[in-house]
Amino acid sequence: MSFSSYYRVYCSFFILFLALVLAGCSPSAPEKTVTRIEGNIFGTFWQVTLSGNLTEEVQATLRKGILQRLQAVDKSMSTYRDDSELIGFNHHPVGEWKSLSPELMEVLVLSQSISEKSQGAFDVTVGNLVNLWSFGPEQRPDAIPDPDLLEERLHESGFAWLVLNEDLGQARRLQDFFVDLSGVAKGYGVDEVGRYLSEQGYEHYLVNIGGELLAKGERSAGEPWRVGIELPHEGVQQAHHIIEIRDMSVATSGDYRNYFEVDGQRFSHTISPVTGWPVNHSLASVTVLSPDNASADAWATAMMVMGVEAGLAVAQREDLKVLMLERSGDKWLTHISSAFKQYVGESAAQSLLQ
Repeated sequence: MSFSSYYRVYCSFFILFLALVLAGCSPSAPEKTVTRIEGNIFGTFWQVTLSGNLTEEVQATLRKGILQRLQAVDKSMSTYRDDSELIGFNHHPVGEWKSLSPELMEVLVLSQSISEKSQGAFDVTVGNLVNLWSFGPEQRPDAIPDPDLLEERLHESGFAWLVLNEDLGQARRLQDFFVDLSGVAKGYGVDEVGRYLSEQGYEHYLVNIGGELLAKGERSAGEPWRVGIELPHEGVQQAHHIIEIRDMSVATSGDYRNYFEVDGQRFSHTISPVTGWPVNHSLASVTVLSPDNASADAWATAMMVMGVEAGLAVAQREDLKVLMLERSGDKWLTHISSAFKQYVGESAAQSLLQ
């Protein structure tokens, strides 16, 4: 499965990659020797870094536990499995309540909250609209959809038509839209792995699923984790900024690796739930820091829809840690929110803005 057909490229698009050889940790103090456990899920890779030379038996146990958590998320929230809980909800009769698992309800509640706070820039009900543009792991668009059909799909969607009853654990659709959790479910998967590792007693670790990161503790004694934010050059991975993080998630969304052109006009894969069309602005990427990755994931998507000015205004209002890279001719402009500046410190903030 891939969680990225919603607004983001389906593998490890605009990836946040590790800037240094990162050390992980164990339930005790961080060590320099690390063990990495990795595999594939959601149409991309997953990797967990922990300190120490863990035995094969311990690694096997951790790998099994991690996969169980990730496969549970896949079974619940995938749009590429006919047997997923989400597909069952999407096929449920319009207007009728359906009981959902606590995990799926949690993600829907979070999604609706961010939809309201972003005034619809993030909206999980636009799956039919995004599919109409053919952005996804199995397709690449080569033409503009029929405008009348676009308008029809747009009017069928809208987060206000998704109604949740948290007390009863139920939800219903008041329009025949398709709920797609690609902009939040991968982040939830990152959080699930983090919860599992913490349950096993690990206090220092790094979780990386397709470039979405969760860092707990330190990479070595007294040293934070360091991650690189990629400069959006097509076909080239280059760290533009290095930031230090502790007990923090990082998610990035951007517009340059999944697009198509018609008559010389470039159409980004980032579809606006407000207009139904690809966004058209100078914002190239957004990086969001948050304690949980699901929120960072969703907010990064919302910011890409809003653009620089509106996005920064919302970041200020909601006290979000946000870094933006904006195209300005042949240069790149960096913008950071007040919360981001406070988190990294005055000296690091000035360095980022130079």
